[in-house]
Amino acid sequence: MTMDFSALLVVLTSVSGVVWLLDHLFLLPRRKEMLASPGSDIDEELEESIIKPPILVEYARSFFPIFLIVLLLRSFLFEPFRIPSNSMMPTLLTGDFILVNKFNYGLRLPVINKKVIPIGEPKRGDVMVFRYPGDNKTPYIKRVIGLPGDRITYKNKTLEINGEIIPKEKAGIYQGVGSGMVMTGADYLTEDLDSVSHEILIVPNRRPDSREIYVDEFEVPEGEYFMMGDNRDNSMDSRFWKTVPDENIIGRAFRVWMYWDSKSKGMDWGRIGQKIQ
Repeated sequence: MTMDFSALLVVLTSVSGVVWLLDHLFLLPRRKEMLASPGSDIDEELEESIIKPPILVEYARSFFPIFLIVLLLRSFLFEPFRIPSNSMMPTLLTGDFILVNKFNYGLRLPVINKKVIPIGEPKRGDVMVFRYPGDNKTPYIKRVIGLPGDRITYKNKTLEINGEIIPKEKAGIYQGVGSGMVMTGADYLTEDLDSVSHEILIVPNRRPDSREIYVDEFEVPEGEYFMMGDNRDNSMDSRFWKTVPDENIIGRAFRVWMYWDSKSKGMDWGRIGQKIQ
């Protein structure tokens, strides 16, 4: 079972806040009233023990601001993710830890993911994190290829959008490292997608996967997006499971903040801070 960390944060923030508030509004005044009652002869040590909040309240008061700050940052500003597969090579490698901008595509309420403040929309060429439409929970990362209303064709390893072939140029032969060694020998190409120049991998002699359901021309429905991995022959994407609805969007990936791959040299300091484009 996948843990919904956003839901957990909401629960922890709510519970700690309620405990703290109840003590402040009801229990603390009662403790103070006890100390102020006529004829009470209480020494300083006992007074301190009476006025001191219970251990549960102390924990709630200490952790509530932390939970709230993390919830706000994670829900509305930035969220970290780890790349678990090779589907976005060579742009992103297995072991990359990335930051995702949560407000580029509008502010959304945590857990229910309802957009409350529209700010912007995904653009063709963006690297986007979203919840996999198959279960609406698992985070996926792919590149935005088709916008609502676009006609997408992918045949013979050639991408067409609205009848126009997307240009690509061969940049060499790819040499993989670590978990990406399996892609050594693939064609290393540069693709121009609406002035977004990015790199892709193609395995020339690999036949199309028989599970691909959208190879011929496909029109992207309103409010949805056609996504593809940069590792074109090793990516489960919209060619297999249709499009991504707007409500599944998490945000735009914009920076690598750490890289760790146990199959490689572990930490690669050169990837830290690398811009995702």
